[in-house]
Amino acid sequence: MNKTDLIEAIVLEKAARGLTWEGIAAAIGMSPVWTTSVCLGMNSAPETAAKALVELLELPSTAVAALMAYPTKSWEQAVPQDPLVYRLYEIVGVYGTTMKELIHEKCGDGIMSAIDFTMTIDKEDNPRGDRVIVTMDGKFLPYKQW
Repeated sequence: MNKTDLIEAIVLEKAARGLTWEGIAAAIGMSPVWTTSVCLGMNSAPETAAKALVELLELPSTAVAALMAYPTKSWEQAVPQDPLVYRLYEIVGVYGTTMKELIHEKCGDGIMSAIDFTMTIDKEDNPRGDRVIVTMDGKFLPYKQW
């Protein structure tokens, strides 16, 4: 089973069973963000999580190896058409240099890791309209000075 077929099978099984990403994550003992990313082919799973996911969704046994395979992390370079994904691009486009400046000011010359990284997505009820809370927590990696 390749990653493309795997992603399609997972999405179909999720819908057919009326599951949520949070429910799937809880069932396999992992975080919702990580689980969703694995299910969409952008991360690899350790064997125990891969087997738990295959068992939960009753996927073919060949899905274990596909879930464990290291992904090629790529995405289209064109501006996305999906409104939510586009808005995330817009946020980085508008605030990316601001974030960079503030990170440098607070931490020094370096970057935030996307490997030693966690992200949570929450909802906050608000009388003016529900709020989406995205928290990114990445290790600071200073640039080496030679």
